Amino acid sequence: MNSKWMAALWTVLRVWLGVQWIQAGWHKVVDGFDASGFLYGAIEKSTGDMPAVSSWYAGFLENAALPNVQVINVLIPWGELLVGIALIAGVLTVPALIAGAFMNLNFLWAGTISTNPTLLLAAVVLLFAAKGAMYYGGDRYLVPVLAKKWAEWKQQHPRKPMPKSA
Repeated sequence: MNSKWMAALWTVLRVWLGVQWIQAGWHKVVDGFDASGFLYGAIEKSTGDMPAVSSWYAGFLENAALPNVQVINVLIPWGELLVGIALIAGVLTVPALIAGAFMNLNFLWAGTISTNPTLLLAAVVLLFAAKGAMYYGGDRYLVPVLAKKWAEWKQQHPRKPMPKSA
């Protein structure tokens, strides 16, 4: 099959995934968002005979997420929105896919199935598609420029050899 056709297919999947993220984040940004109820609900799902949330994750939510819920209330909606925009534009596709997959994993670990498995699978497939997922998008032009800048920086800042241990 022609690689440009596959790139077009990956682009359709990437844009679809971006739309899903924008839809998830837009109303949270516009209408406001408070993750407290979600976090308390996830912690509650970690109890009983058949908990839906692992105790280690409930501990993380209780000790790290809840005390910082105001930060989470900003990160989740804006993260969802920015991941969606990046995927639709095809700019910084790999970081956007990784960030989206990370959010999906956290939502799954919190006991929320919903569309998270589907979105996570789409992100993983697109990560494996690599260049094909970025062919029709801004990364096609941005990645070579960034690679050139990175190579120049590495040349100007060579690594110093590690000291030998005694």
